[in-house]
Amino acid sequence: MHPMTEENLKNAFAGESQAHMKYQIFSEKAEEEGFKNIARLFRAIAYAELVHAKNHLNALSAVSQTPENLDVAIAGETFEVEQMYPAYKLVAENQNEKMAVQAMHFALEAEKIHAAYYTEAREAAKSGKDIDIKEILICPLCGYTKIGDAPDRCPVCNVVKEQFKRY
Repeated sequence: MHPMTEENLKNAFAGESQAHMKYQIFSEKAEEEGFKNIARLFRAIAYAELVHAKNHLNALSAVSQTPENLDVAIAGETFEVEQMYPAYKLVAENQNEKMAVQAMHFALEAEKIHAAYYTEAREAAKSGKDIDIKEILICPLCGYTKIGDAPDRCPVCNVVKEQFKRY
């Protein structure tokens, strides 16, 4: 692939991915404010942006078999844990940006867990097996992730287990 086209696809993927997430979040806000149809419109168009992002990623030949996809996921989570979030958090602390510090802390703690779960999944996938898990629980405030039973309170942000989202 020509380097310019590759760079354009990467940029388009990033833009569509951000639009997808923004619109999902906007949908939640509209729902909270009682705008049911506007929320639905945001969700629908968020899905369209996901379709665009998927098409761009496929055009980049960036979707492989599951073990290789897990390698990519582990590398991304590890980068966030070891480099990105510690550096970003330090800058936010130095600038006394409390909300940013908290957001970075929450993400950093969750990404550690994600990397570990992906590593376990990779080992299973490499041997041709799926992972044996029950419920996956996500804290709606910080993203803490737990396979199995939720703790009574989130160990990162103290949210009660009844608020965890189940997958």
